[in-house]
Amino acid sequence: MIKIQAESNVPTEYGTFRMIALSENENDWMPHMAIVAENTDFSKPVNVRFHSECITGEVFHSKKCECGQQLDAAMKYIHENGGIIIYLRQEGRNIGIINKLKAYSLQEKGFDTVEANLKLGLPADDRNFGVAIEILNLLGVKDINLLTNNPEKVKYVTESNIHLNSRVPLQIPANEISKGYLQTKKDYFGHLLDDNDK
Repeated sequence: MIKIQAESNVPTEYGTFRMIALSENENDWMPHMAIVAENTDFSKPVNVRFHSECITGEVFHSKKCECGQQLDAAMKYIHENGGIIIYLRQEGRNIGIINKLKAYSLQEKGFDTVEANLKLGLPADDRNFGVAIEILNLLGVKDINLLTNNPEKVKYVTESNIHLNSRVPLQIPANEISKGYLQTKKDYFGHLLDDNDK
């Protein structure tokens, strides 16, 4: 069972957040994180973002995806409005960085993100957001506004004991490189995105 292993206030360029490390084992070097804004009111619907780790986008500012920009936008929004980011260690839709780079190599040959994963014998998306629900329950959150464009995340919440008050879009404009990636998200996974060429 997942539990809180450590927590501390951490000042960031977006404000100060309570950062909580959660795992089954206190020796886990890659725990999930709950990043809680100081002004969060747990008696009202809590703004929540389920965010899966993306080292290429968040750390190295890759233009192939919008993950880093989504995390930045979520931190800014949650600092201003209160809320929690559930940061999940599910790199590359949970295939890991090595397989992600292999998939990127295939994308250089013309495969889209889904085709590349499947050609490697991997799932198109192997993420599991059940742990995010478990973390919300552990933190005592009952009612949320979910920051997402992903209908799968919405489904996880609506099928849980957490009440979904509303969905808050978190769309980042496409660049010349990420345009195809975002179109695949829309076409294959049904992400709730406006046309990214507008």
